[in-house]
Amino acid sequence: MSAHTLLANLPNLITLLRLALVPVVITMIVQPKWGLAFVLFVIAGVSDAIDGWLAKRLDLRSELGAWLDPLADKALLVSIYIALAITGVIPAFIAILVVSRDIMIIAGVLVAVLLDRPLPIKPLWVSKINTTVQIAFASAVLAAKAFDLPLSLWFEGSVWIVAALTLLSAGAYVRQWLRHMES
Repeated sequence: MSAHTLLANLPNLITLLRLALVPVVITMIVQPKWGLAFVLFVIAGVSDAIDGWLAKRLDLRSELGAWLDPLADKALLVSIYIALAITGVIPAFIAILVVSRDIMIIAGVLVAVLLDRPLPIKPLWVSKINTTVQIAFASAVLAAKAFDLPLSLWFEGSVWIVAALTLLSAGAYVRQWLRHMES
């Protein structure tokens, strides 16, 4: 691979490395090696910022990257919520909400494509807020476990905030999808 090809694909390579971190982070949660799980989650977050910055700043955006980046983000976030629920750290219902919302969005996109009504994929503002809160919550939980801090008062309120934003985001996507399919 030439230096030019490597540079042109650097954001995608970083994204693929983030995707490869998913099973490692999940393994650390299940083992439980909380410190390592937290560090790897932070590394994944930093890699997301770096690949996005490189793609925009150096104009290295690609169609592959437009698909890979959100896939890697969702794979990491959904997997962490599932692993935290399975290990009993977070309530199962919150993981079910997070996973169900993403499955619903993917199903809606697929149905639209199958009906020859593809819709433009761009995140809604409520979805951006939702994702930020979901990431912050997962980070806080992993940090609390890594540093042996209690999941105290902030935890219960945060669970309900994540639940509310996840439902609000799902509802916004359903509304957008219905409008698109009826037009």
